[in-house]
Amino acid sequence: MDSDPLAPLRDAITRLWQAHGRETPLDGLYLTSVSAPAGPIHAVYRPSLCVVVQGAKISMLGDRAYRYDAGKCLIAALEVPIRAEITDATPDRPYLAFSLALDPATIADLLLDPAEAAAIPPGPALAVHSLGAELLDPLHRLLRLCERPRDLAILAPLIRREITWLLLNGPMGPALRQIGLAGSPAARIGRAIAQIRDSFAEQLNIARLAEVAAMSPATFHRHFKAVTAMTPVQYQKQLRLQEARRLLLSDAADVARVGYAIGYESPSQFSREYRRMFGAPPGRDGVAIRKVLAPPTA
Repeated sequence: MDSDPLAPLRDAITRLWQAHGRETPLDGLYLTSVSAPAGPIHAVYRPSLCVVVQGAKISMLGDRAYRYDAGKCLIAALEVPIRAEITDATPDRPYLAFSLALDPATIADLLLDPAEAAAIPPGPALAVHSLGAELLDPLHRLLRLCERPRDLAILAPLIRREITWLLLNGPMGPALRQIGLAGSPAARIGRAIAQIRDSFAEQLNIARLAEVAAMSPATFHRHFKAVTAMTPVQYQKQLRLQEARRLLLSDAADVARVGYAIGYESPSQFSREYRRMFGAPPGRDGVAIRKVLAPPTA
């Protein structure tokens, strides 16, 4: 028997990656395999469990750094924009990880004491913990289930529920309980985050966001920063600029038009803030990355 408890997960990820790439047959289960350090990577984390089985990664939420390597996992309790780097990866030992979407309805259903959970003050949207031994078996079974399409629809919900139960009753429980109840402070911040996401190109209305979160403006601002390590304005800016980059990469869109589309009235301000975030002005950045992503010519 292999003495390395992570070996079965590594083997399963490798097989699935070779067969499917990033997207697995199971909805909400995504793989990563990277053979060299990479970054910065700008993305939006949604409620999920990310498990690293080889290599290491750093995710930045505002000014907070979260480092996780083999045998560690990251919980994302809310939808937040991040900047990440894969710091440990080689062709012989690639960075291997997977993320599993978490269902707030399942979490709420499994909470034994909703009143206690509702009283938990909102904490940071991200948290890193060691992967408990009790989670290794159900996580491995879930990965292997992707190789058995006939069983997937029936057994996957049961295993996901088992994983959620174990997470709730382990060291990651407090982070998950934040999103399990509609009335909890963190869940109310989550509704405000959804409002920002759905209307990020519009002018920010703090009073309206506080109303959505059922908080006073001062309380809302304090809780929002405690969860996201950003002010609502900074959060909106990150979403805007990530959407701008997506638009620039999807086609050779006019830079000024993209800036207006995401809510910037000043092209120079858009270009300045884009460069500050991505390291190059939008036009040059779009051209450079499209060249990298372009298929090789014969």
